Amino acid sequence: MALEALLSTRAQRFFMVTILLQGFVVLAMVATVFAFVEEDVDLTLPQYKTVPCYLALFILAEIFELLMAFDALRLRNVIQLMGILGFHLGLIVFAAIQIHETRAALVRPKPQNASQGSGPGSLWEKVLPYLIVSPCILGASWLALVFWIRELYFEFGWAIFHVVGANPAMKTMYQFYQIMICLLKFDFFCFIGVTTQLLIVVLQTNSAEFGVTIAAIPVVLFLLVGAGIAVQREIKWLMSISLVMMLAAESYFIFKLVRFYEPSSREQYQTTRTTLTVFTILAFLLLFATFAVGLRCFADFDKGLQSSKTHGQSYRPVATKLTKLDLFGADDDTEGGTQMQYSDGAQLQPRISIE
Repeated sequence: MALEALLSTRAQRFFMVTILLQGFVVLAMVATVFAFVEEDVDLTLPQYKTVPCYLALFILAEIFELLMAFDALRLRNVIQLMGILGFHLGLIVFAAIQIHETRAALVRPKPQNASQGSGPGSLWEKVLPYLIVSPCILGASWLALVFWIRELYFEFGWAIFHVVGANPAMKTMYQFYQIMICLLKFDFFCFIGVTTQLLIVVLQTNSAEFGVTIAAIPVVLFLLVGAGIAVQREIKWLMSISLVMMLAAESYFIFKLVRFYEPSSREQYQTTRTTLTVFTILAFLLLFATFAVGLRCFADFDKGLQSSKTHGQSYRPVATKLTKLDLFGADDDTEGGTQMQYSDGAQLQPRISIE
């Protein structure tokens, strides 16, 4: 019996290498932009804070994507791999938006010197090539990830079968559980992304809104962790509280969207309004999807899936070859008394599973 170990296959290794390489290149480009801007302007001024926030968010995003990729391979979770593709597309959009946001921060309507304009010799002209490289690298790496995830899809085809067996109903319930856990992980990143931008770029430490934002952090973290524990261990009272808190969090995101555009506060969000709007809408939609899937998972409680959820898909070696397969049901009582064994036979083709 041949055993398959974590990162032992070509698709797994190249998938992780792609994530690592694009992360290094993109972070190098973002750090270069930060260094150029830091040399030329005072980053403590409100209009320039979008640049350190840009760096902080990309560091967070690349670390998060790397951890999610390794976790998806460890769990052989195709659904999470698909989520990474969507997340990577989001990074491409974010990198493209940052070109506009950085220009809004660096180029003054009435520049007092050449550095504040957009012409030759300006700071904007210096950093523009590095800003353009980031979405290009992310786009090229996305295409590579599509190829490697396709390979992993076939490689992990039997993973869910090993967890819940061949029962279609159990398989469907387990897939919704996987989707729920995956959504909670991306909810965490979106919330941290919105909060980071608000605390670094926009809000003053002495404002009431700053206090509300700080207070929301432990509440939302408790919500996400509590929902994950509740859906895994099928704790009904904790799941009920989590679902109610999700609706409350949705109202918080609506409140923030209104604040971005209402006349009394829109000026303070000027340099980051586009990015904040995209992040907040995405967080709202993801949390709404989490609520809907959470209701479905709640309906599946006490139907025999808890053991599979708890002991689930930790990366155990999986047999990839069966040898001397007895197609005719031979046993010890057949002529010659030979017992059929699994050894040195033809490799089975992977079975496709829609996960």
